[in-house]
Amino acid sequence: MAAQVGSDEASDLLTDLREAEDPVAADRAERALRLEWAQSGSASADLLLKRGRDALEVGQTDAAIEHLTALTDHAPDFAEGWFALATAYYTEELFGPAARALERTLVLNPDHYGALQGIGAIHDQLDRPRKAYAAYSAAAAIRPYNDELTEALDRLAREAQGWQL
Repeated sequence: MAAQVGSDEASDLLTDLREAEDPVAADRAERALRLEWAQSGSASADLLLKRGRDALEVGQTDAAIEHLTALTDHAPDFAEGWFALATAYYTEELFGPAARALERTLVLNPDHYGALQGIGAIHDQLDRPRKAYAAYSAAAAIRPYNDELTEALDRLAREAQGWQL
């Protein structure tokens, strides 16, 4: 049983994140929200998520993909499992499977700014600046004060939006 991404706690944290007045407040809200989203409601799913993330952290992407595929098979409605699997695929430059996992993440959790940022990164890698810019913009609307997003948006602005006179 996956955590309810639309729970009152998650909704309050999303509001706190969107309305953060400074980077410290945004970081605090993001950490709390990520913890909320990582609650699957299943000890075995939590273990698979931990094993997958641990494997990714030490560069064992094949093992990470195995654990995270097992997780998404076991808990197909757990958005964070799909997001972690997408991260593993992206690490291996498997952009098609990564995009499919990110799309599944967004079906389950439309406010998952990490998934939106991941979609942007894939389009960026594939030299699709307009699509990358749109996805990065959607992520930045949810997660302000993210230096990575700001840099990507600044870099892509002219190519995605054209010249502003």
